Amino acid sequence: MQRILAIAGLTWKAALRFRLFLVLAALLLAAVVGLPILIKDDGTAQGFTQILLTYTLSAITGLLGLSTLWLACGTLARDIEECQIQIVATKPVARWQIWLGKWLGIMSLNAALLVLSGASIYGLLEWRAARLPAAVQTKLRDEVLVARGAAREQSWDKEIEAETQRQLEEWGKKNPNPISAADLLELKHRIREQLKAELTIVPPTGNRYWQIDLSAVKDQVKDHPLQLRVKFNSAQNIYASGTYIMYWQVGDPNSPQVWRSEPMSLAADTFHEFEVPANLLDDKGMLHILLYNPNNTALLFSLDEGLEVLYHEGSFGLNYIRGLGIIFCWMALLAALGLAAASFLSFPVAAFFSLAVLTVGLSTGTMTNVVTTGSITGTYGTPEEQGNPMVNAVAVTLCKGLLAVINLAKDFSPIDALSTGRSITWVQLGRAVAQIIGLMGGLLALAGISLFYRRELAAAQGTQ
Repeated sequence: MQRILAIAGLTWKAALRFRLFLVLAALLLAAVVGLPILIKDDGTAQGFTQILLTYTLSAITGLLGLSTLWLACGTLARDIEECQIQIVATKPVARWQIWLGKWLGIMSLNAALLVLSGASIYGLLEWRAARLPAAVQTKLRDEVLVARGAAREQSWDKEIEAETQRQLEEWGKKNPNPISAADLLELKHRIREQLKAELTIVPPTGNRYWQIDLSAVKDQVKDHPLQLRVKFNSAQNIYASGTYIMYWQVGDPNSPQVWRSEPMSLAADTFHEFEVPANLLDDKGMLHILLYNPNNTALLFSLDEGLEVLYHEGSFGLNYIRGLGIIFCWMALLAALGLAAASFLSFPVAAFFSLAVLTVGLSTGTMTNVVTTGSITGTYGTPEEQGNPMVNAVAVTLCKGLLAVINLAKDFSPIDALSTGRSITWVQLGRAVAQIIGLMGGLLALAGISLFYRRELAAAQGTQ
């Protein structure tokens, strides 16, 4: 361990010698101080805080991510190319200790910078919140500067898939003539989307009923008000931005504990949050929600984000620390990626390779589209429009594998959670450490160390 720490100390000295640490610290503090001046918000304390958290944490993540890749590629590749690693390798230090020492040095730099910038953001938020009127401050700490759990209605995926298969079989009985695989895939997609649409539509002068299971937190939410977070579109124009009148009823209709709202005028295609009184759950811990649509057009509440129930789960400070912990896990993965690339490539090529891998990791939308449509073109249509079936099969399989790997790291969204007051649990942080650092980072470390052991350092000297 002493040898690993010695290599980590040399990494720190190199970063300080080249002013990297000081430059990054200045850039991060400039982002924290400058972004609040430049960004525009909706004029409310909640809106400003949400935007401040989103932009500052995104800027910090981007700056630290790029600098981590650059430093990880440069600190090892440059040492090899400039013949400095040969001097270290002659000492009683194993190559795996050099590799891990470099990684530990980079991560300790990241930890210091993340603590500095994270503490600055937190201090700025608390300072601005303390200057607000008491009523506004209370609302801010109930909606944004808080850790809230979320609950949705049960998933309809199994029912939709079963009904889709049943309708496909019925269609096959009525139409015995065979159709192409592409046409069958498109027909299945249309049936599935139609079933989803039937679950999302609230017809004019009609109702929509939700039943949310809160039995697991029944005692925790007792005597505490809840928040409903809703988002909808207009069926008349899915991009309509007008407002629509709604009536909400929350609580068991067979119980006297029922809350009914006044007429609410809500805008389409945006999130709305409003509070409902405490103690509206039934004996089983279920929350019954009924919406009445008095408008002359149907409203669409998506199954994914149409309605959520939010409840108080913890403090913002601890939630914020857990969010920074997940960002730190991302930096650990990028450091392992950069060092693995530098273990067998020169600095420019290692940097290019690492950025290419990062770009692929950020392209999950395209890969998801390929998997969904079953085509490299990402569209439904005739076999000619979809392309070669063998190429499509290979592309879909490759995209499925890449998505499975990438989602191990992308299956966490601490910035979105913090900006909307969502809870980041210790379980989520533990999963992030295990998946991002333990599994993905560990595999990259094994590959990088193995390649570093196989690399002939004298050959690098001969190319200078």
